[in-house]
Amino acid sequence: MWTYDKKLQYPVKIKNPNPKLAQVIISQLGGPDGELAASMRYLHQRYSMPYDSVRGILTDVGTEELAHLEMVAAIIHQLTRNLSDKEIADSPFATYFVDHTTGAYPVAASGVPFDMKYVGVKGDVIADLNEDLAAEQKARVTYDNILRLTDDPDVRDPIKYLRQRELVHYQRFGDALRIAQDNLDSKNFYAYNPSFDKKR
Repeated sequence: MWTYDKKLQYPVKIKNPNPKLAQVIISQLGGPDGELAASMRYLHQRYSMPYDSVRGILTDVGTEELAHLEMVAAIIHQLTRNLSDKEIADSPFATYFVDHTTGAYPVAASGVPFDMKYVGVKGDVIADLNEDLAAEQKARVTYDNILRLTDDPDVRDPIKYLRQRELVHYQRFGDALRIAQDNLDSKNFYAYNPSFDKKR
């Protein structure tokens, strides 16, 4: 199993609360391209992955996404702690606050709660790995958009770290796709399924 180190993967130390910014960043907690979706996607895809080394990549990245989920929740918590009623009422965070107070609830910035429909698991090597490559780029764009919306260095620093990890994950999944392609039957490239061989 895993060993859990009881500290964030990267420090989050935000001095200035900002509920408006929390309302945006929360998309990386429970939005369609957020860390919860990523962790669930990779940790579930690994079960049907036929190659040990690719399964290892899915496990490594999937568990790291859980650490990123923890970081994003810490960011949300620190941006919303000790807010006055007026600060809450005067921000778009007020609608979230009505339902969840300042708890870390997985929801998109648009207000749509997390849904497992965000998690692409097809059980096909090529489909799943291309899904993963696209997911990492979509997460990177979301972090780019968040960086455009804040100049607070305490927020920008961990967000930039998370964005950089999306690039690393994209590279790891590129490696995984090459490993898979090297192992696939070139005559049956897009139809890898052990049951196909039995029917011939």
